[in-house]
Amino acid sequence: MAAEGALWGFVYLEGTAWAVPEDTEPLVSCTLGTPERLGKGLGRGGDLGAGQRLAPPTNRPRPSVSTRACARVPAPSPGFPSLEGMMSQVLVTGHSLAISGPSRALSWCDVETEFQPGDTAAPKCSTETMFWGLAFWEGAQAGGAQEAGPDCPSLFTGHGNHRESSPFLSPLEASRGSDYYDRNLALFEAPSMGTLMGVYLPCLQNIFGVILFLRLTWMVGTAGVLQALLIVLICCCCTLLTAISMSAIATNGVVPAGGSYFMISRSLGPEFGGAVGLCFYLGTTFAAAMYILGAIEILLTYIAPPAAIFYPLGAHDTSNATLNNMRVYGTIFLTFMTLVVFVGVKYVNKFASLFLACVIISILSIYAGGIKSIFDPPVFPVCMLGNRTLSRDQFDICAKTAVVDNETVATRLWSFFCHSPNLTTDSCDPYFLLNNVTEIPGIPGAAAGVLQENLWSAYLEKGDIVEKHGLPSADAPSLKESLPLYVVADIATSFTVLVGIFFPSVTGIMAGSNRSGDLRDAQKSIPVGTILAIITTSLVYFSSVVLFGACIEGVVLRDKYGDGVSRNLVVGTLAWPSPWVIVIGSFFSTCGAGLQSLTGAPRLLQAIAKDNIIPFLRVFGHGKVNGEPTWALLLTALIAELGILIASLDMVAPILSMFFLMCYLFVNLACAVQTLLRTPNWRPRFKYYHWALSFLGMSLCLALMFVSSWYYALVAMLIAGMIYKYIEYQGAEKEWGDGIRGLSLSAARYALLRLEEGPPHTKNWRPQLLVLLKLDEDLHVKYPRLLTFASQLKAGKGLTIVGSVIQGSFLESYGEAQAAEQTIKNMMEIEKVKGFCQVVVASKVREGLAHLIQSCGLGGMRHNSVVLGWPYGWRQSEDPRAWKTFIDTVRCTTAAHLALLVPKNIAFYPSNHERYLEGHIDVWWIVHDGGMLMLLPFLLRQHKVWRKCRMRIFTVAQMDDNSIQMKKDLAVFLYHLRLEAEVEVVEMHNSDISAYTYERTLMMEQRSQMLRQMRLTKTEREREAQLVKDRHSALRLESLYSDEEDESAVGADKIQMTWTRDKYMTETWDPSHAPDNFRELVHIKPDQSNVRRMHTAVKLNEVIVTRSHDARLVLLNMPGPPKNSEGDENYMEFLEVLTEGLERVLLVRGGGREVITIYS
Repeated sequence: MAAEGALWGFVYLEGTAWAVPEDTEPLVSCTLGTPERLGKGLGRGGDLGAGQRLAPPTNRPRPSVSTRACARVPAPSPGFPSLEGMMSQVLVTGHSLAISGPSRALSWCDVETEFQPGDTAAPKCSTETMFWGLAFWEGAQAGGAQEAGPDCPSLFTGHGNHRESSPFLSPLEASRGSDYYDRNLALFEAPSMGTLMGVYLPCLQNIFGVILFLRLTWMVGTAGVLQALLIVLICCCCTLLTAISMSAIATNGVVPAGGSYFMISRSLGPEFGGAVGLCFYLGTTFAAAMYILGAIEILLTYIAPPAAIFYPLGAHDTSNATLNNMRVYGTIFLTFMTLVVFVGVKYVNKFASLFLACVIISILSIYAGGIKSIFDPPVFPVCMLGNRTLSRDQFDICAKTAVVDNETVATRLWSFFCHSPNLTTDSCDPYFLLNNVTEIPGIPGAAAGVLQENLWSAYLEKGDIVEKHGLPSADAPSLKESLPLYVVADIATSFTVLVGIFFPSVTGIMAGSNRSGDLRDAQKSIPVGTILAIITTSLVYFSSVVLFGACIEGVVLRDKYGDGVSRNLVVGTLAWPSPWVIVIGSFFSTCGAGLQSLTGAPRLLQAIAKDNIIPFLRVFGHGKVNGEPTWALLLTALIAELGILIASLDMVAPILSMFFLMCYLFVNLACAVQTLLRTPNWRPRFKYYHWALSFLGMSLCLALMFVSSWYYALVAMLIAGMIYKYIEYQGAEKEWGDGIRGLSLSAARYALLRLEEGPPHTKNWRPQLLVLLKLDEDLHVKYPRLLTFASQLKAGKGLTIVGSVIQGSFLESYGEAQAAEQTIKNMMEIEKVKGFCQVVVASKVREGLAHLIQSCGLGGMRHNSVVLGWPYGWRQSEDPRAWKTFIDTVRCTTAAHLALLVPKNIAFYPSNHERYLEGHIDVWWIVHDGGMLMLLPFLLRQHKVWRKCRMRIFTVAQMDDNSIQMKKDLAVFLYHLRLEAEVEVVEMHNSDISAYTYERTLMMEQRSQMLRQMRLTKTEREREAQLVKDRHSALRLESLYSDEEDESAVGADKIQMTWTRDKYMTETWDPSHAPDNFRELVHIKPDQSNVRRMHTAVKLNEVIVTRSHDARLVLLNMPGPPKNSEGDENYMEFLEVLTEGLERVLLVRGGGREVITIYS
């Protein structure tokens, strides 16, 4: 079997067995050379131990023979215990093999053995020489297993652990996309790049760019040396502070490939990471467009102007022709560069050093030219008309007239301004006639003293002529046709505009962190290399600003395209030995920078796509077989084309600035957050950072964004915000232990500690719900509409805790509780309930419910209301626990002074997808227990399901009450409560106990077996009912709501009847004020008391059904449970009678506190 096409790979030594996973091709090893030769051929000595990774040699030939051998562990040797018979495992990941786990060293035996997928082997052969082992990855399927030699057993006799048992590197974690798998895998790298080659020089190459060569001189001339130094200082401080923050983050653990995106996403979370990562991607993509536009500008303006396709149609069409040339050539260049990147990144990397050399040589030539200008300035004369700069590319002689053959003749300049080849002045430009034409040196040199003139700014509006202050000039109007003969400003300039244009020239500081996976010691190299690169480039920029201001004439500096110096590159006029050094060097450096951007941006997008935090980008995570991001490259090229179509370097640069500033802002924010939170995991090796520096850097980035272009800044922040909300909406499932989670924890802790422990003020009261759910045998929610109802109350913006109880032992049922909790969370997500879930295990359900009521919540964030389902089928159930648990829970809520909401007929409640277009929510306000009955309909009507429903409030009056005045008073009360509702007062008669009531009472008592011996005829029942009616003609509705457990609250917290005349007073109703015969109620026998209660329930139910039979929801005061538990079954029957015939009922029992107030 030939090994053509075999790839060098890595060997992973893991666990105690060699094994090849099922999903891989056969694994073979080579027999090429002896162990000694193989070790020497690798160029390194020693053993390949656990956790080490060996890069394959690039100069070794591929074997042409069959490559079969077995792997084994070494024989006993000094420093190692005996490993005879020990087994190890091979893990194949992609095209790689590597070593991990608690293993020792790896060596080969020369017995030919082939590993098939899924096979394990127990190699027992030994060797006396331990060396670096290397395996081949064979792409072709191999034949069957060979017979092993005498020293190596058969492949099928080994018994090793499965590869997923690795304690250090688990393929299972890789399949799950675990972040820690990537981090651990990074530890296997054996990179060799140091600070200079890995960080410093790449940062230099990325920071120095097109702005230095094409715009820095123009910026110095426009802003003046002082303001130019200020711009450079602000921008360099911004990047330096960002580099300090980045160094702290980069040295806080291993940073695999991904650079700034990895750092931000793992520090601030997937939402921030995705948003800022995409901003960084867009910035890098637009950087490619900017570099291409710069290269085209150099090509068409300074190298080959005749190559232009479009030419000006008139004097004022110059700009359009230039932009169209930029678009056509830019698209051609972009297509070519994209193809180069697609064919292979190795070509880009090969030329990276060449491009960097071009940059360095160009910069050195500038300094050489500056030094030479002191004693021998270059000759680049500038032609001036008065104090105005003339465009030198249209004429050769800087004079109005010339002497030819002893005869004065008009020059070409005269013909331009006078539109005549003769010396006639009839049609001459007035300004031309009144002012002299002079020639001044464009590069006076450092000794000429032009620095003082160039210290101050000379901002221009679009169309303004570049003028030299100090030259004599006669003020006269100029003809419009003469304007193209002058050097004019193509854009309006200001300090803020120049900041936006210059900032891209200090970006590129992430180049070192992007290569972190290739660095020998990333935690040392990244801070040192990045900060040194920033210091170096900053010194170059500072010195260049001073050098340009000291050597070059101001009008030449303000001449963006070098029109006044015969279309030469301005910085090239200063360079030595020739301007072409700068022109050619800057052209190749910009091309190289464009290629680097087109190489880096798709990989960044691929990293974001592979994290799977933005679903619609998932397709861009795929690429060619070798992992190259093909689709991401295509998208990058399309976005870069948008920048090309803008066609203006000065317009693209601020866009670039926004996205990079956004990225740097969040790097600083990440460092500041981590530092202030003092999380245990925040232990950066780089110690020279402080949260104040990060905060200053963040503020500086934000200020620069709005200073350079406030509308671009708003657009960039809007884009980042939309991406953030999209990731949040989709549900970022990644858990990276980021700082925002820590920030949330600290904020929650701070808020909880500040939150008052006592009850909140009435104005701040809101329903904090504890929803008690019942689960079926399969741990599914039995009544999911309880969650629906809770979600419809979310307008209260309060806490929602969903609880349930698993009956059993905690040790045995813990898994069930976890499963139930996950089921409830899924149901909460479906019903859009924002809250928490808690499932407890208890030996009895009622005890578990009591635990939940007592212990749910934390500090001041505790529930004040309990939502409890009605026990359906309690009558048919032979088990008394069906209703005992319910009543015990009611008693617990009463004892805890919590409000209780019991939705009855919950299956008929609307889902969140239904809409009630009309109808009423009826409130039967019988007992004033804090205003819960009035607040709940208001909250429900905030939800889209109930929004169209109208609210009606019914209150009950006795015959001796003034119902008209009650209605007025209640209407005024609701007006002050700012509640819109219809008010109705229902009058109840006193003596209406019927035989039906007595019969219902008797049936109830018979079922509860309290009156088994009672046998009465119909006549006797009617007589008994009449007797009760006669004796208690003054019965009031209090009968149903008075025999409750004693309330511990006093004063305003005690329950009072809504129909009492002193309804606005907080005084408790005193039974002694009732008629004398009411005191005799104490002496009623139990059966007569039940009759009285049943009578009240029946009559109230009749009134409610009559008035509210078509209501969408009926809210009703829930009577408290009896003091004596023997009457529990009767209590349930009373509640059934009270709500009979109503489709949807919400029984409400207040917690004894006012929850609504008329005050603001």
